[in-house]
Amino acid sequence: QVQLVESGGGLVQAGGSLRLSCAASGSIFSIDAMGWYRQAPGKQRELVAAITSGGSTNYADSVKGRFTISRDNGKNTQYPQMNSLKPEDTAVYYCNAHIRYYSGSGNYAHWGQGTQVTVSS
Repeated sequence: QVQLVESGGGLVQAGGSLRLSCAASGSIFSIDAMGWYRQAPGKQRELVAAITSGGSTNYADSVKGRFTISRDNGKNTQYPQMNSLKPEDTAVYYCNAHIRYYSGSGNYAHWGQGTQVTVSS
C-alpha cells in the first residue's frame, strides 16, 4: 500500500505565500516524477508543476516565476513553494507521484487526497 499525504493548504491574502508538502509512504522502491495538479470549481484538473527524480522541473505558464517545486528523495517528499499568490490560484491542489514498488517494476501513478488553497483578494 502506498499513501500520499498532503499538508500546508489554507487561506491566504493575494500576494502572500504558502508552502505545501506531500509525503509518500508505504511499499516504495523509488519515485520517478512527482508533481502537483489543481482543480478549481467548474474547471478541469491541470498540471501546476512537476519534478523528475533528477531534479528537472516543469511549470504551467500561469505559475512560472511564482511557484517553485523541490523534492527530498531521502524522505520521498515534495514541496511546492507558492509565492505572489493570486485569487485565480484558488483551487484544490493534488499531489501526484509515479512510484516503483520494486526494482524493475513499472511506475504507477498515485494521488493525494487534495488540499484546499484559497486566495482572497
